[in-house]
Amino acid sequence: MRPLVLIAEDEPYIVESLTFLIERAGLAVATAKDGALAIQAIRNLRPAVVVLDIMLPEENGLEVLKAVKGNPELMTIPVLVLTARGQENDRQMALKLGADAFITKPFSNRDVIERICALAGVPVEGEASEGQGA
Repeated sequence: MRPLVLIAEDEPYIVESLTFLIERAGLAVATAKDGALAIQAIRNLRPAVVVLDIMLPEENGLEVLKAVKGNPELMTIPVLVLTARGQENDRQMALKLGADAFITKPFSNRDVIERICALAGVPVEGEASEGQGA
C-alpha cells in the first residue's frame, strides 16, 4: 500500500500540480479544499504526510496545524507547510505550532517531493521535474 499524502489547498491548479508530482513519486493523494475538511480528513485517513497551505477558507492552516499537533492521536503526523506567506514570522509561527517543514511558493518541484518523501520515510521515485510549482 502506497503512503497517503493529504493536500490541504484551496487553489485547484496547485492541487492538480502537487497531485501529479506526488503520484509520480509513487505516493497516493487525497485532497481537502478548506481547513475544516482538512481536519476531518486527517482524523479519518491518518495520512503519512499533510501538505498544508496557511491561507485556507473555513479554518486557516495555522488553526489546522494547531488542531493536529495538539491532538495526541494525530500529533505524530508530519506536516509540511507550503504557502505563499513567506514572511519570517509566518515561518516561526508554523514551526512553533509544530510544523515539520516549511516551503514558500513558488516552490521547486524537486524540493517539495524530496521533503514529502523524507517526511513519509520513503525513497524518491520517478524524476521530479526541475520546474517550479505555483
